[in-house]
Parts: sequence; structure tokens; C-alpha cells
Amino acid sequence: MPSSVASIPSLGQTVSAVQASGQSSDAASRPKPCCVCKDEKAKRDECMLFSNAADPQKDCQSTVDLYKTCMAGFGFKI
Repeated sequence: MPSSVASIPSLGQTVSAVQASGQSSDAASRPKPCCVCKDEKAKRDECMLFSNAADPQKDCQSTVDLYKTCMAGFGFKI
């Protein structure tokens, strides 16, 4: 009776496959953009949505700049 044995990849093969797919350890340890700067994002959104100014973008520029600075601190370019 033939024996069929499943081959389980070793840890080295798995790591090689992940590295070959273009993911580095830096990218894996980097947080997702949705998970950082939540307070700054909330303030920016609130300002833009509820601004009574004729030009909300100009009125909320300082909160937008704070959000961009925070995101840049985590390596994201906006």
C-alpha cells in the first residue's frame, strides 16, 4: 500500500517565501495607517465637517498640518 506523506515546509522555507514576496521585517513591524494618529485624524475630520467658514480647508489647515506631521512621524507620506 503506497504511503502518502504530506510535506510540511520548514521555518527557513517559510521565511524565504515571505522575503521573496517582497515583505521585509520593517514592513511587518510598521503599523497600519488607520491605527495611528487617531486623535489628530478625529480633530481634522471634525474641523472639516463642521466648519462654518466659507473655505473649510483654509480654516482647518492647522489641524490638517498636525495630522500630516503625525503621519510623517510613522513614515507615511500624505
